[in-house]
Amino acid sequence: MANPYKILIIDDNEEILNVLYNFFRKKKYDVASASNGLDGLKLFEAEKDGFDLVITDLVMPNISGVAKGEEADIVTGLELGADDYVTKPFSPRILIARVRAVIRRKKKEETDDDMSVIQVHDIVINSHKREIIANGKPVDLTFTEFQVLYYLAKRPGWVFTRTQIVDAVRGDYYPVTDRSVDVQIVGLRKKLGSCGRYIETVRGVGYRFRENP
Repeated sequence: MANPYKILIIDDNEEILNVLYNFFRKKKYDVASASNGLDGLKLFEAEKDGFDLVITDLVMPNISGVAKGEEADIVTGLELGADDYVTKPFSPRILIARVRAVIRRKKKEETDDDMSVIQVHDIVINSHKREIIANGKPVDLTFTEFQVLYYLAKRPGWVFTRTQIVDAVRGDYYPVTDRSVDVQIVGLRKKLGSCGRYIETVRGVGYRFRENP
């Protein structure tokens, strides 16, 4: 049975490109490939029904990448909106597990319409429009800040460890440290102003969104 998902693979390393192309074809995915960023962009724009997923190298001819393998570079890539980040060398089996995890998360987001707009205390979150209104005013958040706030606000009163927060907003086993979560929380509290008090630190455990105003 054919896999319904369409994947675009972009990599200037011909060996890696061929391995990934053949690997995903064997798994019955509908696959297209390009050996540089410019050709990949053309394929992406030409696909009438769109691609479900794009797997791309970040340092290629024509269009440069922005990240490599250091933690700071990984965070930069994620802040631009990537769903996952795998450093080379990698196992194709691990990569396809990551792909399946991303697809599962996307499917859940698409079907979880009852939680698309939530209001907790003085904060309104629209996950579809990725909009935040706090005390009646719009708040500009980074991609990850939004993900963290949405995750906590959906379950007021629940306590989450830093590891749980990372796994929830970026997928399992993400190479981002606990300290990165703390930085996101600091940024969130500052941008939310007086509403920042709703994000509480649970000493020795992690964070929670306050259940009562």
